[in-house]
Formats: sequence, structure tokens, C-alpha cells
Amino acid sequence: MTVKTLEDLLAEGVEGRGVLVRSDLNVPLDNGQITDPGRIVASVPTIRALVEAGAKVVVTAHLGRPKGTPDPALSLAPVATRLAAELGRNVQLAGDVVGQDALARSEGLTDGDVLLLENIRFDPRETSKDDAERAKLAAALVELVGDDGAFVSDGFGVVHRKQASVYDVAKLLPHYAGTLVAAEADVLARLTESTDRPYAVVLGGSKVSDKLAVIEALAPKVDTLVIGGGMCFTFLAAEGLSVGSSLLQEEMIDTCKGLLDRYADVIHLPRDIVVADSFSADAESKVVPCHEIPDGWLGLDIGPESVQRFAVLLTAARTVFWNGPMGVFEFEKFAEGTRGVAEAIATATGKGAFTVVGGGDSAAAVRALGIAESDFSHISTGGGASLEYLEGKTLPGISVLDDAEGAALNASEEA
Repeated sequence: MTVKTLEDLLAEGVEGRGVLVRSDLNVPLDNGQITDPGRIVASVPTIRALVEAGAKVVVTAHLGRPKGTPDPALSLAPVATRLAAELGRNVQLAGDVVGQDALARSEGLTDGDVLLLENIRFDPRETSKDDAERAKLAAALVELVGDDGAFVSDGFGVVHRKQASVYDVAKLLPHYAGTLVAAEADVLARLTESTDRPYAVVLGGSKVSDKLAVIEALAPKVDTLVIGGGMCFTFLAAEGLSVGSSLLQEEMIDTCKGLLDRYADVIHLPRDIVVADSFSADAESKVVPCHEIPDGWLGLDIGPESVQRFAVLLTAARTVFWNGPMGVFEFEKFAEGTRGVAEAIATATGKGAFTVVGGGDSAAAVRALGIAESDFSHISTGGGASLEYLEGKTLPGISVLDDAEGAALNASEEA
């Protein structure tokens, strides 16, 4: 790929220039309080480098799914406050996306200033399927940084979306991959092109349907595919087991049967489960073998025997990719499965393995459980984007940065 990076932009010079940065600041909130600032922290290096080089930085990002209309509960105000604290400097927050306040504030920026636009998804054109509508929003974003401006794509969590602030802006401005996007692309390329064996993948989360494509893509390529989280119960049902009141996608049982038939030597399921009599932090719980889940009880974590078995596989691996928690780690008594798997992967890192934690929930679990991020080779910020890359899909927000491929895209769209 022919993709220019932040380093290329800094070498060209940004002092006095407007630079539009697409960041991923989609952090979880609880009553307006940020519960995991990981994505903000990960976005800081690119913004700081531009600030220190004298750029007038305009940051655009989304938060949640406001469906194209302003929603005070999804304002980026708390994000602006935390970003300012991380940068150690003032961050202005525009009262709109590309309206009068954003334009006035952008015109008043001086070298090294930072302006955060309000939630880009407050504007329905951001996610429009109409190319012309997205192009209008992109043009308005470009106006905020001026004719000599530049665009830095640094929100890997959104590069699988063909959206105005991700894709269309890059067609209008000189474009560069930020520190985060460049690092993520390099890591994922390593996971698909030059993996050391044994190669182990750990998948959790709630639904098989969300991970089906990546299972299909990776199962033929890996040595070990560990399945936990809510999705494991559909696989257990496919083995003919009763899963009580556990999360179950009945329509996916036959699909799981097919996967187990084809990849019996690769797919590893739990052997014991921590079950509860209700979905709550203080529910009554017990550990049972997978074939003895009681009626009316639901599985909320993998059991200790499963953790031990999975740890043997993971600590022997030379490459590990993990996406999705093993249980409801937000509840302390159902966090041990996720903790055990995380610690096993960390042990593999210490033995020289290349380990990647992919997905917001997995990264949040690492931080919530007090495990050092340095215990892993890479903590990804792009859950959906990471999975689509590993599935072999083209990511529009990456393709448009490739000058050679971007030219081909433009020619195709004009035709």
C-alpha cells in the first residue's frame, strides 16, 4: 500500500496549517461519567504531535448512536474535558458539528490550538448511504481547516465504515494515517500474513452471529480456536447439551454443528461453567460441568477447569489474538474466566509470543481487572474493524488512504 503517515505530514510541515483529525473517542459512559478512557488515551499521541508541531488541530469523532439528531446524553463534553486533561492543554468544544459555532471557533484557532467538534453523528449526513449527502458534509469539514489543510485518519475503530468523516474527507484533502491507524494496520497485517505458530485465537462475546465470519475465516488458518462467553452456549447446544436459561441463538445451532464437524481438531469449548440463578452481581452461583447446567439457571462465566485447559493452549502459542470476554466480567464473581484467559495470554507474551487484544470489551476487561496493558504486545481499539480485516474484507477508511487504490476508487465512482 502507498499510504502516507503522520511522520510524512510532520516532515512536510504543519506549522500554521489546519489539520482535521478523525479520532475514535467512542468511550463508555455511565450517567455522563467516562468509565473507560482507553480510546481517548490512545488518541493522544497523534494529536499531541500535531499540536507540538504548531498545527491548528480540529478533531472530529462520534459517541454512541444518536441517529442523526443532537442528543445531550451523547455530547462530547465529557470527552473534551478528559482529552484536555490527557493533553495538558485547553480543548475547545464546538457547540455544533459544522455550523456557525464550529466555523467561528475554527477561524479563531492559533498555532497549537485544539478544537473538538460536537458528535459527528449528530449530523445525519455522516452515516448517509447517499454519496452526495456525505460529500456535502465532508466539504463543510474541509472548510474548517482551510485550503492548505490536511486530514489525518486516526480512528481505527471506524475505518470499516464508509462515512463522511472517515472516507469522503480523505478524497478532498491530502491524507495521512495517524499513529494509531498505522500501528493497527501493521499489527493486523502481521496476524494475517506472517504469524508464528502455534497460532491461537480466543473469541468471546454474546452472539455467534457476530463472530461467524471471523470464525469461518480463521478456523482453517489457526492451530487453536478457543470459544467462550455467551456464544459458547450455542456451540454446546450444537453438541446436544442442555444449556438451561443461558444465552442461546437457536437459529445458529445447525451452523455451529457444521463448524464443529469441520474443525473438531481446532475448536475448543469450555468443559465447566459458572452458572447463576439470575443475571445479577449477587446471584447465587455454582460451578457445574457443561453437561449438567440446571434448568432455569444461566451460564455467566467459564469454569476453573476450562480456564486451566485454555491456559495450557494459550501459554504454548507463539501468536494469540483475543476478542471478547469469557463471561460477565463486570460482575466480580463472574470475572475469573476472563481474568484467567487474560493472564494466560500475558504469560505467553512474557515467553516471547506476539499477543493482540482486540475489541473494546476485551480491552476494557484488561483495564477493569487490573492487568497491565504492557503485558500484551498490542491493545487494539478497533473491534469491528479488526474483525472485518481478519475476515479479509476491504476497509474503506484504509483503502481511501492508499493513493494508488484511492485513484482507482475515484475512477470507479466517477464512472
